[in-house]
Amino acid sequence: MSRSLALFAIGLVFGGGAGFVTAAGNGITFDGHDHGDPAHLGGGNAEMAAHDHSQAVDLAAGPDAPGVAVQLHKDPMAGWNLQVTPQNFRFAPWNASAADADGEGHAHVYINGEKLARLYADWMHIASLPAGAEVKVSLNTNSHSPLMVDGVPVEAKVTAPSDSEGS
Repeated sequence: MSRSLALFAIGLVFGGGAGFVTAAGNGITFDGHDHGDPAHLGGGNAEMAAHDHSQAVDLAAGPDAPGVAVQLHKDPMAGWNLQVTPQNFRFAPWNASAADADGEGHAHVYINGEKLARLYADWMHIASLPAGAEVKVSLNTNSHSPLMVDGVPVEAKVTAPSDSEGS
């Protein structure tokens, strides 16, 4: 059992490292952007309109509507691993900040209401969480607009247990 955990931990470290190197090599960062900083607005109203978080995309409910579920798993070394399971939605990092396409985009991860990062895959390591912290994941279009179904944001929340509870 301990050997399996050790191999799992090694895989997480090297797999995560390879993921970060690949993301960095493609210009993908885990920080957001500052809408108050003119340098982040680019040059022109067309770009600003295409990157307007306030313009939600509202879809009708039904069997093809997007959804998301989240789980926290205690990392054997430190922190937590967030598992995100989207339904009728795929992560498309290659189209981030591009035109919207049905059923694709990225997620935003929030801790106690503060944006932590954009998410382009099903798993994310969170170094530490206080017991009782709310972790929320929302699905967003390529152009960063929030996805909604019948006026309800497509998001899922989970509360961080104490370190001794784990998952």
